Amino acid sequence: MRDAGWSVDRKRVERIWRCEGLRVPRRQPKRGRLWLADGSGIRLRPEWPGHVWAYDFVEDRTRDGRKFRMLCVVDEFTREALAIRVARRLTSADVIDTLADLFIARGAPTHIRSDQGSEFVAAVLTGWIEGIGAKTAFIEKASPWENGYVESFNGKLRDELLNGAVFATLREAQVLIEEWRWHYIHEAESQVMAHGW
Repeated sequence: MRDAGWSVDRKRVERIWRCEGLRVPRRQPKRGRLWLADGSGIRLRPEWPGHVWAYDFVEDRTRDGRKFRMLCVVDEFTREALAIRVARRLTSADVIDTLADLFIARGAPTHIRSDQGSEFVAAVLTGWIEGIGAKTAFIEKASPWENGYVESFNGKLRDELLNGAVFATLREAQVLIEEWRWHYIHEAESQVMAHGW
């Protein structure tokens, strides 16, 4: 209020706040957001292409109001969008199918980071990933910032495509989202070449 030019006493403002039932939110304690689930203080960071892949789901709706989901897979080191699978429903079998195609084309990554959603922690999926020779890196529950690369990608997908498009059918969504993914990949490559990153 003083910044706005009012001449007021701090205690009087506090008294008015209390009378009105208002409260200043308590300070939240700082959390160890970059800690691994095992309690160690070193966060798994990507060090080369194919070292850490991350994946997550994004949801949207077609014009008729029916929901569809997208499985987004990103290489954390290169920030490349490896795949976006679009379907009405995605299960752990669909995640395995998408990852199998990527493993065949690119080889298996060292680690795969994801949240602890039911599709990702399914015993079949974790067993399959470990059978391939990769390791799972689950983030803490309700901590999307620990999966920042894929969350950032999901935000770009929503801002650049989903918020401005109305998909008439699921097939239209699949085609337009794949076109956007290719545009995203080639735009990133041109920036790398232009800046010499």
